[in-house]
Amino acid sequence: MTYRNALLLAVISISAPAIGCSDPASTNTANIANANTTKANANSPIGVTKPGAEQTTNNAPTLAPVFMAYCQAMEKKDEAGIRKVYSKDTLAAFAEGMKDEGAKSLVEYLSIDQVTTALCEIRNEVITGDTAVATVRTAGMPQGNVKVVFVKEGNEWKLTNRSPDLDSVKQTAANSK
Repeated sequence: MTYRNALLLAVISISAPAIGCSDPASTNTANIANANTTKANANSPIGVTKPGAEQTTNNAPTLAPVFMAYCQAMEKKDEAGIRKVYSKDTLAAFAEGMKDEGAKSLVEYLSIDQVTTALCEIRNEVITGDTAVATVRTAGMPQGNVKVVFVKEGNEWKLTNRSPDLDSVKQTAANSK
């Protein structure tokens, strides 16, 4: 299983319980006056919070342009644009995966990700030196709040295929063996 497929499986595994466990009767009156209501809750009835909804601490001012460029490149099927936003290590991993799967292009290889600008959200960036983590949401994971790692290469932030969420799923799987 390629790392990309493992990430997709982890996203689905993490998101599935949250989708099925929603309790519309549960209310949180503190949420009514909360000025920091997340976009995930913006369309919910007043006072209803979705399971696992994470407070927005910032709108990822540093990483948002990178993630939006990624969504735009994916939507346009712009191979050069996609390559520009990913880190060197991630592109090397993708090349290996493309070889294994017989994909002729990066666009073809990543097509399962269902990324568009219609749902391209990033928030809660935390930067530590040349590494950052932010929570993202796309059409391929509309219910998900998946944390993704970004790295600084040269003077530019780049998207990776790494996720602390996936790492915790892999750690749990390794511990259960």
